[in-house]
Formats: sequence, structure tokens, C-alpha cells
Amino acid sequence: MNITAVDLFCGSGGLSYGLEQAGISVLAGVDWNDKSKFPYEQNIDADFKQSKIQALSQDPERVARMFPWGSDLDVLAGCAPCQPYSTMGRSDDDTPQNDSKWGRLKDVKKIINYVEPDVVVTENVLQIRNDPVYEEFIEFLEAEGFFVNSDENKNVYCPEYGIPQKRKRWVVMASKEGPISLPEPLYTDESEYPTVRETIGHLPPTEAGEVHPDHKLHRARTLSDKNLERIKNIEPGEDWSVWKDDQEHLLAECHKKASGQSYKAPYSRMSPDEPAPTITTQFYNYGSGRFGHYDTDQDRALSLLEGALLQTFPQDYEFYDDWDDVGVKNLGRLIGNAVPPLLGEHIGRGILSHVGAEAPAVQSGIADD
Repeated sequence: MNITAVDLFCGSGGLSYGLEQAGISVLAGVDWNDKSKFPYEQNIDADFKQSKIQALSQDPERVARMFPWGSDLDVLAGCAPCQPYSTMGRSDDDTPQNDSKWGRLKDVKKIINYVEPDVVVTENVLQIRNDPVYEEFIEFLEAEGFFVNSDENKNVYCPEYGIPQKRKRWVVMASKEGPISLPEPLYTDESEYPTVRETIGHLPPTEAGEVHPDHKLHRARTLSDKNLERIKNIEPGEDWSVWKDDQEHLLAECHKKASGQSYKAPYSRMSPDEPAPTITTQFYNYGSGRFGHYDTDQDRALSLLEGALLQTFPQDYEFYDDWDDVGVKNLGRLIGNAVPPLLGEHIGRGILSHVGAEAPAVQSGIADD
């Protein structure tokens, strides 16, 4: 079958890459961020279109023209930004509606209404399911004759699908052709989950502030003197509370207050034989979560390459051409915001299974050296 897809909010191409690995022909990716252009075009056999979703929802014919005549099945992916719904860095009195990125599913809905794709896919954090905009979106799909996967099927725990991080996601799959769903998880036993060590342990050691000569993405940020002392005095799986008794000078100010006692992850090391914590856009910052390297001979946060591998990008995925043009913050966003390619591949395999097409063997996942 000729199955074609357009990827709105494509970013660096995680979902598109996974769909292609499953055997779906991706025609175009759309994103407002100009830093997405290089990785998307270098790694995906598709055109990159720079645009904000609001502009496309006002002129949806632009999206319709991205699909060819004669396709057997048209897939529209609309993985709207998760920041309005994420609990990361959000205060109790802050609401999704206060975020400028809130409500983008309304734009996706307008585009679906005009383009009339056969299949719609969205991926977001679990919290989106509690938002009125999401409820309106699902009601719209069902009213338009789409079969929508069950809530149980939408609720994805990434290690169960071979992704080595404790990422939880809400994946909507909807089709006018009949019932559709993600494939069954690969693993149900925790002992089978892919681990940090299995995913990044093959990489050569490197130090904070160093760029490895053989892997230009294998670079870790420099640590301050205090952060270097912190990471030297903590073991994998421990948290900052180990400093309370005789190393109080290492405690962050927020951890000295009652309001900060529950935030255990910052300034700690990963556990090597478990999946990683969720890779965020700040995974390269030692103080932003449990992002310290598990090897006590490597006193540093994750390198950019390690974050990409934990997101299941292949090791040779090209994210940038000129370091001075992109920089660590932009790369952190490109990697951390991405749909894990392996999750994209499972989504693609679900689409193919839904229409009785055979998918190739799984291609993405843990990279070889």
C-alpha cells in the first residue's frame, strides 16, 4: 500500500524517522523552529516546511497540497507541544491556559477538518487528557467518523516498548478505516526493560567540558566547582539527602526549605541498570534532574549524544552542521522535545497492522558502536 504522512510539529524528526523505519512514506515535516531544518532534511527523506501551526490552520490548503493524489492512506501527525501540560517547572497556581503554546490542538482540528486525512496521530504527556481542549479534540474526531484507540492503549510507558527511559506518554491513534491501536508492548516484566548501561555504556569516557574527538555530539557541559564537588560525593541512585549530615554546604538553597524536600532528582546520578528518567530539554544540566552519569569515574552530566541515544535516535543521526549556529540549548530542545524514534516506529507499525500491511523488522532502538 502507498501510505503517506505529513508531520506537523516535526522538530528534529523523531516521529518522522520512526514512521519511515516502519515503512511509511513521510512527505513533509512542519515546524516553526528554523533549527529543525538541518536535522530534519539530513535524516528524513521528506521536505521541511517552516511555519507556525496557527498560520496553517488559517490556510489549511497548504497542508492539503503536501499530500499527493492517489495515496491509499493519508496520515496526519499533530504532536502539539507538551509544555502547557507538563508538570516540569510549573507552579501549583499556573495553568496550561497561561502558556502561549496552549490550545494548539484547536489548530490541528481545523486542519483535519479541511484535509480529511484517513489516520490521525498525536503524542503528548499524560496530563493533556485532563484538558478541555483535548476532550473537544476527541469529541471532534469521533463526530467525524474516526475510530479512536482506547484509553488503555493510549497510555504508554516507554520501557515497555523498548525505549530506555521512564517516559510516560498519551498516544492518540484515530482512523476512518476502522479500529486502530498501538501494537502490544514488547515487555511487561521490569527485568526485560532496556537500561542506561545497555544504551550508552559502549561510548568512550569523556569529561565535563570536553568534546570527544571521534563523536562531535559526545560533549558534556562544564561543571562549576560546587557541582563538581556534589557529583564526586554521590553514588548512582542516591539523592542530595546524603549530604544533610556532614556536607550541608553542598545542599541547594531550595532543598533547605520544606517546599523543596520532595524534589529528590536534581544533582544526582542515574542508576545504570534501570531505564533513564524522562529525557527533558535540560538533560545536559546536572542540576535539572537525575542526569549525572552513572560511572563514578565520569563526573559529569549526560552528553548530548547520550541524551539522543536514550531517546532512541541512532548514533549517526545528524543534528547540526555548525556548532556556533546551534549551541547546546537548541540541541537540548531538539533532542528532549522529540518523539522517541522507536515510539514513532511502533506507531507506524500500528498503522500498517491496522490496514493489513506488513511492517519490516524493527530498525531503530539502541545504537551499535
